[in-house]
Amino acid sequence: MVSARTSNAKLKDDGSNLPFAFRHYTPDQLKEALRKMYLIRRFEEGAEESYTRGLIHGTMHLSIGQEASAVGISMPLAENDMITSTHRGHGHCIAKGADVAKMFAEFFGKETGYCKGRGGSMHIADVSKGNLGANGIVGGGIPIAVGAALSAKKQKNGKVVVSYFGDGANNEGAFHEALNMASVWKLPVVFVCENNGYGMSTSTARSTAVANVADRAVAYNMPGVIVDGNNLSDVAEASHNAVERARRGEGPTLVECKTYRHRGHSKSDRNRYRTKEEIEEWISNRDPIHLFEDQLKEFGFLDDTQIADLRDSVAKEIADAIEFAKDSPSPDLNNLTRDVYTD
Repeated sequence: MVSARTSNAKLKDDGSNLPFAFRHYTPDQLKEALRKMYLIRRFEEGAEESYTRGLIHGTMHLSIGQEASAVGISMPLAENDMITSTHRGHGHCIAKGADVAKMFAEFFGKETGYCKGRGGSMHIADVSKGNLGANGIVGGGIPIAVGAALSAKKQKNGKVVVSYFGDGANNEGAFHEALNMASVWKLPVVFVCENNGYGMSTSTARSTAVANVADRAVAYNMPGVIVDGNNLSDVAEASHNAVERARRGEGPTLVECKTYRHRGHSKSDRNRYRTKEEIEEWISNRDPIHLFEDQLKEFGFLDDTQIADLRDSVAKEIADAIEFAKDSPSPDLNNLTRDVYTD
């Protein structure tokens, strides 16, 4: 393994040989990207365990295996740029800067949660960080993102909006209406399809007429880009190009991240529509965190000891967040209608 100093020299003198992220981001930024990937993975593992122990009620949709997509897309975004998310949105929230303690409190239905315990797993929002909210309706966040992008364009504030959605949403009418409007008005929005191969239990091959969701971009006169959604550098490059295009006033881009969810669609999913061999292949050979770790070590940005330290610090942060949620107050029934109406 080359030293960090050698790697930095390569960045300056021979950067064309390095992946995009290693040419365009500092070692500290790359380390932070890995930390966020760990944070998403450990958060969801902690949520899964809490659900199993009966601490969380209802259901949840985990994005374990899709961490590179969430983090890579967010890398070129400024704090005041905006996102809309999905029912599988924990990673998007964390990548955009969400506090995992407040997220766990929301999961646990506590007053200290982002939505004071009323929203749960699928409805976390933090407008202060540009997170306009996750959405339990398939494709529900896409028109919201277009509206936010129209507002940004009218105000000339330079903000860009990213709309995450799954492959199932590309067959919803809202998807087509939103892409058409965004292109006609050249709005500063980036549409990001996280194609994990299945809309609930139906494969994209059985539900979508085109081979790739990004192929549909041509109908709306915008670039359609397909990337390996488990390669953080490839995702960051696609996001960088799309965000810069949007900031220049050239309109939207459709980015399709080919990825995979290690868990089922939701906690009630028994995975009968996927083979064990398929799942194991993705986990063993295409895990996004392992791929990014290998790149960081190859180019001398981190070593095994530093990676272990980072994992340990994230594990402590998650443990502390769960304790915060446990110790937080539950809602008072007398406040049942609070925040339902405005004064």
